[in-house]
Amino acid sequence: MPFELDRSGWSGEGTFTQLLLDRLRDLDGVRFVRVEDAPATRSDADYNFISNELFVDFVTADRREHTKRFGFLPSVRTVTEKTMTMAGLESALTAIADIGAPDYGDGGMLQYLRAERIVPPYQTRGYKIVELVRIYEVGTPRRE
Repeated sequence: MPFELDRSGWSGEGTFTQLLLDRLRDLDGVRFVRVEDAPATRSDADYNFISNELFVDFVTADRREHTKRFGFLPSVRTVTEKTMTMAGLESALTAIADIGAPDYGDGGMLQYLRAERIVPPYQTRGYKIVELVRIYEVGTPRRE
């Protein structure tokens, strides 16, 4: 099944977010990624705070399981399982050199926080870009 990417809710801001999307495209267990701008994004004279959310869906595989109905009737049922979990995604991203371990992670979310100082050649003072990226599994309730 080919990798799908939905960028319709994303403004395109965030170099680390783009890097994550490029690396998620290469992972075998990820089927779908939707990226959205989070409501926390803001800009000021001295800094830009970019907040993005990624929603991932994993590849599923069917397997046949032999069971007995009512304790004696043999039957076969099909069980659908995900080939990757959020914990597996965390270890896969940690193994990638330019991504690394998340700054925070639990069973339902991975969070990366990156900061970069930009000093344009025509200014004496620069500004700071702070980028927050949260990764959720599709179907996880939204956190506020």
